[in-house]
Amino acid sequence: MWEPARQHPNLPGVTEARKLLQELASEKASCAPRQVDKALILYGAGDLGKMAKEFLGRLEIPFLYVVDANAHRYAGNKTWAGIPVVKPADVPEEHRTKCLLVICISTAPYTSIAAPLLKMGWQDIVPFYDITEAYVDKCPLSNGWFTGDLNADDLEGIEYVLDHWGDDVSRAHHLQFIAWHGLRKEFIFAGAPVTTDDRFFIPQVISSLHDKEIFLDGGAHHGEVSIRFLNKIHHRFQKIYAFEPDRHNVQVLRTKLGGENGSTSPDIQIIECALGKESGSSPFFHGLDYASQFSSLAPESVPVRTLDDMDIPATIIKLHLEGWEYDALLGSMHNLIKYRPILMVTTYHKRNGLWQLPVLLMKNLQDYIFLLRLHGWMGAGCVMYAIPRERYSC
Repeated sequence: MWEPARQHPNLPGVTEARKLLQELASEKASCAPRQVDKALILYGAGDLGKMAKEFLGRLEIPFLYVVDANAHRYAGNKTWAGIPVVKPADVPEEHRTKCLLVICISTAPYTSIAAPLLKMGWQDIVPFYDITEAYVDKCPLSNGWFTGDLNADDLEGIEYVLDHWGDDVSRAHHLQFIAWHGLRKEFIFAGAPVTTDDRFFIPQVISSLHDKEIFLDGGAHHGEVSIRFLNKIHHRFQKIYAFEPDRHNVQVLRTKLGGENGSTSPDIQIIECALGKESGSSPFFHGLDYASQFSSLAPESVPVRTLDDMDIPATIIKLHLEGWEYDALLGSMHNLIKYRPILMVTTYHKRNGLWQLPVLLMKNLQDYIFLLRLHGWMGAGCVMYAIPRERYSC
């Protein structure tokens, strides 16, 4: 069912990238969301496994247990209290042939995980995000979208983006991104590694930072990226604006970025609202941890502001908004043109990350260097970077 990863020995230039795009577009999209139709087992007890557990719990879909190659590490783990975590070799043969195994690991190539499991006799294996796509009408978790067949507008838009990336690594990662979301195929290019430990702070960003940065953390969650930013610039900065609309996350955020009483430094401002294309309010699904987001399924709303209305003079902006990055950019364009910040924007939550989001920035921001990097597998962790040419030093 799953093909081996396609290895490319060279990075693609513009001409080769366009050729590979046409090859991808010529293949008929055949993958689709997968509903749970048999007994379920999770593979991977790490962060994504935890998310899968919570997701299935919300939908009241049971699973038998968790399989993990390092099962011993999870003995006594609170997340898996009362749930067996077993080694692959300890799974009964009957379960390998009759159960659905859901891969909950995005830090390694999917095919490198699935291939040995198939040899062990597993008959039905699927990526976790293929499951979530089947239930978006009940729970808004949608990282595993499918492009379907690429139409003429798609090809024109993608070609434009491929032409305007600042390096061949970006073109390689863009093609890798398309291959997964369109066909569930893995492309691997020599010289374009998927790095899981430098999301948002790639070398080209690090080398561009100074000690007077005004950092806007859009989708601040628990403050992880703001804290990494502080460490990268050795706590020499001018201001941090941390935007987080989820009330549960804000409680943790205040503790992480402040003292024991949750108060923050005058140089760190936590703003309890969402960023969007127009100011107002919008239904928002709380309580999904870092997957909380706008959703028509939500019973309540949160305030929404545009960056243009607030006129924050940010010098570096990170947006990780679970698929609403495009709308936030629409509401920020005057501000971005005025202040020319470095941008770090996740593109993997919705189909508009395929080309519409990059095109929006490429056509509106002049004299910028645009880069794309994959920081995860299974189509996850894709980030677009936009660095003003005057600050670019790599």
